[in-house]
Amino acid sequence: MCGHPALSPASAVALTLRAVGGLSTAEIARAFLVPESTMTRRITRAKQSIKESGQRFALPPPVQLAQRLATVLHVLYLIFNEGYVATAGARLHKVELSAEAIRLTRTLHALLPGEAEVAGLLALMLLTDARRPARTGIDGSLIPMAEQDRLLWNAEQITEGVGLLAATLPRRRPGPYQLQAAIAAVHDEAASAEQTDWPQILALYDALIAYQDTPVVRLNRAVAVAMVHGPAAGLALLSTLDADGALPDDHRPLAVRGHLLELSGDQDAAVRAYRAAADRTASLPQQRYLHSRANGLTQEAAARRSACSIGPSQSRGSG
Repeated sequence: MCGHPALSPASAVALTLRAVGGLSTAEIARAFLVPESTMTRRITRAKQSIKESGQRFALPPPVQLAQRLATVLHVLYLIFNEGYVATAGARLHKVELSAEAIRLTRTLHALLPGEAEVAGLLALMLLTDARRPARTGIDGSLIPMAEQDRLLWNAEQITEGVGLLAATLPRRRPGPYQLQAAIAAVHDEAASAEQTDWPQILALYDALIAYQDTPVVRLNRAVAVAMVHGPAAGLALLSTLDADGALPDDHRPLAVRGHLLELSGDQDAAVRAYRAAADRTASLPQQRYLHSRANGLTQEAAARRSACSIGPSQSRGSG
């Protein structure tokens, strides 16, 4: 019913997230990478379009179900994302949202077992959510994937997600959800961060961008490029993303820039990027994490300067 014929797919997704998913307008705006005022107008226009069309919300005839499936999957995907990485507030996760998205997608897969992208979306959710127990510390602080205790990852969810992919990918009908699930599987199956198969992840992003050339996909691909070819290569791609102005108010490009600058050894620039990223996010755990990265680099730099100033005088005194 959420794919109302009076609406464009984007408007249908936005209105459904608001009316059925319970997401705030700010959360929906972030999902669509637009200002909140723009999303407010879009949702208002969608409601007006339905009213003016005179068409009621109703289940579509069977011949239209396939056309509306993409809208349904997009809604479920965005609900899960908001649950896994909350847009704002004191919690990193909204477990009830991600759990409901998984439940609904599992139901959809049971009803449509032959739909490869439904299976791909369910696999993506399971493989991503499997890491949730290790993403926060006891105090609720964010722990990046490279530092997580992988023994805390949900092995049952990983096994189920990998099994769904193993049954789906041989059909040779790849789509964006299957490819994202395959990327998540490569991460989950690595015994450690150092053993992650980044060349395979980069190849999967190259395939994904052919289906879904979005700023977020390009941002994630830049990370994969950096891990395969070095931080300078990743920073060069980030510069093209900045030039496009596709994510002007999003904290993620600056957070990635800070990480790659840190890897390249430019700690002063990394500190500035981390702090600028912290200013752009309304998520308190992400703010605290970004400030902690910046503070840690600042303290390391101060310690090095102190060591350099003490070293020569000690040398002269001992002589």
